[in-house]
Amino acid sequence: MAGAFSWPEPAELPVSLEYLSAVLPAPRARASADAYGKSGELLVRLAMPGGSVEYPLEVQGDPGALTYQWIRTGDSLAFGVPRPLGGADVPAPTTPGFYRLAVGQANQLAIVDGITVAVMMPFERKLGATLNGYRIGTYLGERFGEPSERPAGFLEVYPGDENIRLTKHLRVGDFLSHDDQRGWPRYVAISTNLLDKLELVATQVSSINGLGHTDLKMDINSGYRTPEHNRGVKRAARDSRHQYGDAADVVIDANGDGRFTDYDSRMVALAVELVERSHPDLSGGLGLYTSRRYHTPYVHIDARGRRARWRG
Repeated sequence: MAGAFSWPEPAELPVSLEYLSAVLPAPRARASADAYGKSGELLVRLAMPGGSVEYPLEVQGDPGALTYQWIRTGDSLAFGVPRPLGGADVPAPTTPGFYRLAVGQANQLAIVDGITVAVMMPFERKLGATLNGYRIGTYLGERFGEPSERPAGFLEVYPGDENIRLTKHLRVGDFLSHDDQRGWPRYVAISTNLLDKLELVATQVSSINGLGHTDLKMDINSGYRTPEHNRGVKRAARDSRHQYGDAADVVIDANGDGRFTDYDSRMVALAVELVERSHPDLSGGLGLYTSRRYHTPYVHIDARGRRARWRG
């Protein structure tokens, strides 16, 4: 139950909704623990326009009395008519963008903190090699008629969206393709499996080094790459997982000494092995890049679904 609440006597009740809005307690709802992924640090859920998005909630009171609306990130106004909150599966907005869920009851509306719902731009909206003027290029799956060998969709990113948190350590801007394109919107493919895996790795690194809850420094050298950009990256594989949004080149200060060294990379690699042992569904690629040709040693981590190991 929410905090104690005393009803006025019937004779004292005015008829205005403004009064009811002032005296009724706001609905209490929050994302449940399993909404944050295996790592407990996942802060985004992906959806297709108008599709169903799983958003587990913990509510106080009668959930059947609650309604919901969507509010664009960075805005304060809900849009659309309130709809009954029927369970954990909620219809997503029909327009790509980043949204927060707002739960309503008796003319009160409260934003559910913690989770952002990212409605993706469907891959099918891409015309040839571009999407709304942004050059993406052509995926191998398009050339050979394999729909599974391409992303389902892309995050549509406008100025300000780069700072939206995807996980405890990572934000949208960390995964933008490092190409020379200017203007907006930009588009990013991302996998929640990868995000979850990276946070699990960070937690495991802390455990290995006895750092407890110390906030590790994690940087993404390269996240999403458009196929067009990937062709210009030296020594990049033609079918690089970066193009599908489920790979990242990562540097983590594993021992907290303020530097990125070979030791850090080896600790990160060990953490990846331990995470994959505990979560085989997150298996993927692990590449160690510690050669002197690289200014900073880094580790490639992906969540392709099958084990792969190499040194660069």
